[in-house]
Amino acid sequence: MPGNSKFPEQEQRSATGAASPRERGEGEDIAIIGGGIIGICAAALLSEAGRSVTVFDRTGICEETSSGNAAAFAFSDVLPLAHKGMIRQLPKWLADPLGPLAIPPAYLPKLLPWLIRFWRAGAAKHYETSLATQAGMMKLAEAEWMSLLDRSGTRPMLREEGSLEFYESEAEFRASLPGWAERQRFGIGFRHIEGEEMAALQPGLSPRFVKGTFVPGWKTVADPKLLGKAVWAYAEKLGARFEHARVERVEAGADGATIVLADGTRRTASKLVIAAGAWSHLLAKNLGDRIPLETERGYNTTLPSSAFAVKRQLIFSGHGFVITPLQTGLRVGGAVELGGIDRPPNFARSKAMLEKAKRFLPGLDPSGGREWMGYRPSLPDSLPVIGAARAPNVYYAFGHGHLGLTQSAATGRLIRDLVLGQTPPLDLTPFRPQRF
Repeated sequence: MPGNSKFPEQEQRSATGAASPRERGEGEDIAIIGGGIIGICAAALLSEAGRSVTVFDRTGICEETSSGNAAAFAFSDVLPLAHKGMIRQLPKWLADPLGPLAIPPAYLPKLLPWLIRFWRAGAAKHYETSLATQAGMMKLAEAEWMSLLDRSGTRPMLREEGSLEFYESEAEFRASLPGWAERQRFGIGFRHIEGEEMAALQPGLSPRFVKGTFVPGWKTVADPKLLGKAVWAYAEKLGARFEHARVERVEAGADGATIVLADGTRRTASKLVIAAGAWSHLLAKNLGDRIPLETERGYNTTLPSSAFAVKRQLIFSGHGFVITPLQTGLRVGGAVELGGIDRPPNFARSKAMLEKAKRFLPGLDPSGGREWMGYRPSLPDSLPVIGAARAPNVYYAFGHGHLGLTQSAATGRLIRDLVLGQTPPLDLTPFRPQRF
């Protein structure tokens, strides 16, 4: 990879104590654009390796999309989105503007090239490769997260109550079976349930659900925003720094990278990692990489914890949303709106999910909720971009869709290995930025 061994004195800093470029007054050692969970994990792992890291973000640490997700470590979610039948369901879902998937009509012409790529990625010839790639990434993600939780002292924030997925008909249940068979191939444990067992695992559930699937190994966290800030506190103890700044553009050359801030200030760095979520492709374009990134705009409402006694994450896949019990409340959220980054939020989508939640959990108190919308950065083949830019000394880490929290520690590990010139534990060919 370009630039992997250009600064050997920095690679050995943890062993030799040699000063970083920042300490010598020459700029940053490693700059990371993006204070979301991907950037935070990369900063933590690079700091552990003895590198000097500065994170740049326009709002703060874990204050945007990473703050409001469904809090799941979805390690068993190995089926690529492009192969989940979304194209087949598209006409039905688009008929309901508040359903699981929405596309604002005015945005459709701009979205069409992405949809065509998404359709092509779902072709049968890509299935086995996509599935194996996602499964390998998930295996690494679980191992890296469990290790990072221990090293950072955040293990108490992990919840291991499993998840429940529900079906409203025998036909819906049977349609799910091929997906569960694929998960079984990769050693993912589950069991199908009904009747009294389902009621025992989640009391108070509507009788409209005839069957369910319990995944005992499914994990969630106490609150994604609190976890991100706690991992950042760990990185900070190791020397990582944060700078509150909006990045306008980036440049790169043989001697390193330059970050141009909104106020005209320029920062230099030996290495640059772009992990700016839904805005990353705009920075990548500065460097000659055209990456077809779109945003799965996700909505939720976080209710007080007293709203309902939810025992574990509940998944209503036919309706595209989940309900998660958090330390900070009860989160009802999900769905996908492919509408870019400029349109205002449509909180009618949050209200629609909340209305369904009231029907699914009779007795749910919907009052006192906080509505939220975030941008999930998504690529048409359901895989993130992880790898070197065309320009030297720059690395990309973005495009994880709805799996950013899940795959963040694995991405941090892969970025650390790339920056240090080490061999990563996965073949990164499927994640190459230049694959499009």
